[in-house]
Amino acid sequence: MDIVFNLEVAMRVNGKIAIITGAGAGIGEAAARLLVREGAKVVVADRDGDLAKAVAADLGPAAIAVRADVSRAEDVKAMVDLASGEFGRIDILVNNAGFGIRGNVVATAEGDWDAVMAVNVKGVYLCSKYAIPVMAAQGGGSIVNTASNVAAVGLADRAAYVASKGAVAALTRSMAIDHAAEQIRVNSIAPGPTRSTYFDRMIAAHDDPAGFVAGLSARSPMNRMGTPAEIANVILWLASDEASFVTGAMYVVDGGAIAW
Repeated sequence: MDIVFNLEVAMRVNGKIAIITGAGAGIGEAAARLLVREGAKVVVADRDGDLAKAVAADLGPAAIAVRADVSRAEDVKAMVDLASGEFGRIDILVNNAGFGIRGNVVATAEGDWDAVMAVNVKGVYLCSKYAIPVMAAQGGGSIVNTASNVAAVGLADRAAYVASKGAVAALTRSMAIDHAAEQIRVNSIAPGPTRSTYFDRMIAAHDDPAGFVAGLSARSPMNRMGTPAEIANVILWLASDEASFVTGAMYVVDGGAIAW
């Protein structure tokens, strides 16, 4: 007797409405594309409005673009108002916007420190502050914050970035406790080095691009960098109802780097 497997899988976020920040490129773009493929409608938000428009245009009617600087309350409020006004609800918030700079605490200028914190930490706070009331009023939702594996292990010469991502991981746990009764799940992902446009710029500017890539790859037992699609797959699962009993967690997606 032949065994027949049903390979048809229901779209995992079908009919859900998502906001993804930093969605003009890299992990955010990959998440936007995957969530649309899995049935969601997505607000593609990015500080670079042209990038956001290009991604949304490629995704078609399931996506709309918004230029938003997540460190500015007025931009974030307008983004949330657009999403809830256009689609009537917000089921998923992916707080992905972020960046890093080189430098230990002595070498880091105060203005540079403040800029990293404004986007990486204040951005998570502001987007959550305005999206959570919408989610609570509709009966729940899912928030996925992009932290980093450096939140668990640290990294030399990246003091502001490491501090900001540690804050994101801690804030995730606090938000999960605060909003569980409202049926809002809050989790974070912790990627390792990922071959995104952000890293591509760093690689291109390096004196020894091949050596730099080799060094980044060597941080993990798998001896390679991750891809935006691999990170997006974990975002999708956390955003979906398949993770309905998961909150306050940080999922490390780094090829085993923190296991060393």
